[in-house]
Amino acid sequence: MGVSGSGKSTIAEHLANRIGWTFEDGDQFHPASNISKMHAGQPLTDDDRWPWLRAIAAEIDRVYRAGGHVVIACSALKRAYRDILVHGRRDVRIVYLDGTQQLIAERLAKRTGHFMPPDLLPSQFRTLEPPGSDENPVTVSIDASIEAVVDDIVHQLRLTPAGNAAISRNRP
Repeated sequence: MGVSGSGKSTIAEHLANRIGWTFEDGDQFHPASNISKMHAGQPLTDDDRWPWLRAIAAEIDRVYRAGGHVVIACSALKRAYRDILVHGRRDVRIVYLDGTQQLIAERLAKRTGHFMPPDLLPSQFRTLEPPGSDENPVTVSIDASIEAVVDDIVHQLRLTPAGNAAISRNRP
């Protein structure tokens, strides 16, 4: 999780490849109306986000029921959003990609072909509620190489090189 431009999709995809899990980009779960709104430079409201978050939560549940594992890139900027995604499950972990607004603005200025315009970044930071310790997050600084960020996540999640958790499915 993190604001637009924090590297969610890139880091999540590299993490999933490293540990042998499936990768899904949360953006693909947005209804067309949300994408149109963001293209037009309009921030999403909570009412816009609820169906999107429920769709991602349903995907997490589907993968779990099938016996699989998935890494999903999703902004999940507010606690209420993360509560929908996790919904009390101890086998779902939030990875928070933490970076300064200046660093992320620099990255967004270089990005092309994304539906989220850079001028919405300040609204994302206003909305951002960093996860609290009671959410048992994995917090990593994005001011490092992709490999170093992924290494930090793998270390904090105590994952083995083969991608198997050194923790049980029911414990963080």
